[in-house]
Amino acid sequence: MNLIEAIKNAGIVGAGGAGFPTHVKLSAKAQVFIINAAECEPLIETDKYLMRTFPNEILKAAEAAAVHIGAERKVIALKSKYQKEIEALQQAIVETNSSFQLFKMKSFYPAGDEQTLVQLVTGCSVPERGLPLDVGAVVSNVGTMLNVYQALQGNPVTDKYLSVVGEVAAPVMLHVPIGTALQDCIRQACPRLDEYDIIVGGPMMGKVYRGNAIQELTVTKTTGNIIVLPQNHYLVRCEELSFASIVAQTRSACIQCKMCTDMCPRYLIGHKIRPNMVMRNLYREKLIKSNDEYEKIFGEAANCCDCGICEMFACPMSLSPRKVNIFIKKQLAARGLKAERNKNPKASADLPYRRIPTERLVARLDLMNYYHVHAGECRTFVPDRVSLLIKQHIGAPGVPCVSVGNRVQKGEVIVRAKEDSLSASLHASINGKVTFIDGERIVIDKEKE
Repeated sequence: MNLIEAIKNAGIVGAGGAGFPTHVKLSAKAQVFIINAAECEPLIETDKYLMRTFPNEILKAAEAAAVHIGAERKVIALKSKYQKEIEALQQAIVETNSSFQLFKMKSFYPAGDEQTLVQLVTGCSVPERGLPLDVGAVVSNVGTMLNVYQALQGNPVTDKYLSVVGEVAAPVMLHVPIGTALQDCIRQACPRLDEYDIIVGGPMMGKVYRGNAIQELTVTKTTGNIIVLPQNHYLVRCEELSFASIVAQTRSACIQCKMCTDMCPRYLIGHKIRPNMVMRNLYREKLIKSNDEYEKIFGEAANCCDCGICEMFACPMSLSPRKVNIFIKKQLAARGLKAERNKNPKASADLPYRRIPTERLVARLDLMNYYHVHAGECRTFVPDRVSLLIKQHIGAPGVPCVSVGNRVQKGEVIVRAKEDSLSASLHASINGKVTFIDGERIVIDKEKE
């Protein structure tokens, strides 16, 4: 079985981002192969743990992937402050006779953004709304490479490593079956509060969940971190504001200082995006009937990457250009408009001087109480029930191939990738019996011995 077949059969998708099926990404040919080990969002522990614990496995998989795509340059990009991880990888490079090099960078946000990383490593800016492949690069995540290693041993993706941090007594790394309830994961870290809200992912680009919504959440192939927060925390309150209020605040409070544009990472790598201009014209958005005029005024919003720098760091008035851009992107799609792309962007000379130090960002987000408290041990936890989402990736959902009442073994295919589509298979994460199936999820209960 070749590499791509093994990856496809294992159901591997990007472990650190949106879940792009890995067998499709690694089917390309590229000159540069970058392992993204930046873990740029604060409070996330997962990739650092994997680098310390499985450096040899990560490098062996990365070498196999690099050979397959024909990469001439191979790097693992991580922050220079990750000293323990650097030592582990350097030793593994020697032990595995790897040709990978470590690319060390300063601690800034968003260092792990794929396009920011490619520009930093190669000096080339990815075209607007393009892919790293457009400049001869392929980027993959540390956790994805560990899954590739397991696939080469014949093991599909059934488990996930994730960290639980924040307002907890015992921040912890967990190794759990996919489909485990997030509340079960949180209990393992001993939350200090009876009532709390959470962010799944990082504080900047993760999603806030409140109250009863937390009960429905389960671990997926892309889950890497859970931040437990007080219900009145600044990051939670930011999500409470209605869009009508955001529009009203923008109309009355935007001072056109242009900081949102000056600090935008996409603007700095040469993309045409000026959030301040979108904010300036928001007052008349509903008055513009002509599609040509709408695209001319608001088309740049299509280049927003949702990093959150504009709203969480740059804006002195605490406005939200990010949410305005999200709204505008939906309107552009509804009108069937596709803004023209700059296919040859050039980075600004100011780029190195406008990067945001991670510690300053943490202070601005009111997270310093949690910043230097690291997850210690890694604990394996297996629940009595898992609820697996049928679609855990970008693209088309797979096709369930089990029925209620079927007994399944861990690693058995329960959803097959849809043929001739961007899709991924899903495997049972525990031994047990299928007790529920609908269009969204499959539930497996562990059978009592």
